[in-house]
Amino acid sequence: MREKITAGNWKMNLSWEEANNLANQLAKQPKNVEELIVVFSPNIYLKSLIEAYGDHLIIGAQNGYSEDSGAFTGEVSFKQLRELEVKHVLIGHSERRDLFHETDLLLKKKVSKAVELGFTIYFCCGEHLEERDADLHFSVIEKQLNNSLFHLSEAQFKQVVIAYEPVWAIGTGKTASTEQAEEMHAFIRSLLQKKYSEKVAVSTSILYGGSCKASNAQDLFSQPNIDGGLIGGASLQCADFSAIIEAQKIA
Repeated sequence: MREKITAGNWKMNLSWEEANNLANQLAKQPKNVEELIVVFSPNIYLKSLIEAYGDHLIIGAQNGYSEDSGAFTGEVSFKQLRELEVKHVLIGHSERRDLFHETDLLLKKKVSKAVELGFTIYFCCGEHLEERDADLHFSVIEKQLNNSLFHLSEAQFKQVVIAYEPVWAIGTGKTASTEQAEEMHAFIRSLLQKKYSEKVAVSTSILYGGSCKASNAQDLFSQPNIDGGLIGGASLQCADFSAIIEAQKIA
């Protein structure tokens, strides 16, 4: 059975006081046994959050670098993250791709290093509006997965969660319809079956990450191929994020 996951990506937001208060509230939320609550925190809060709430929440990193050490000013290696007892990491978020020009090749190196060190990877993929309008959305996603993720073995793929994030629906006011989201999730699952096996396709969790909020979460999570959400802005307020967590239970 696939894991149901509600993951919050705090991005570069929240003071320490705000982050601590939010994590404290989330840690008190009642959870189903099969439901995972993940918070991707700014690096500077990781150690403190894990020490305080690691028994109740999964605290993950928003990024990591592919080299263990060296002259890479401003980067944090997966090896360093592991020393903080971080076990979950985002790789390939659209903001990393677009704002920091991370290429498929670099993401492939990050994936390889993260797998080597035992991380659970939340690998993000998604298309821009012009690519969808040109009917290229399926080929874009297939290329991203082929170039950065499908070099892994079937055994290694057990460490992967996929997050589909249509870039055109992130912070733009646009939202993919439930049908559009389910269609892409089903397509991604078909790629997993084609590349690996039915077992991998059936067991891999695929999250939706395009402006998911309380008002549309239940409809999205009730779809057969949508296993939860990667939540941005709505994860910064406990009431909003809790409502999405609740929608996961009901769906």
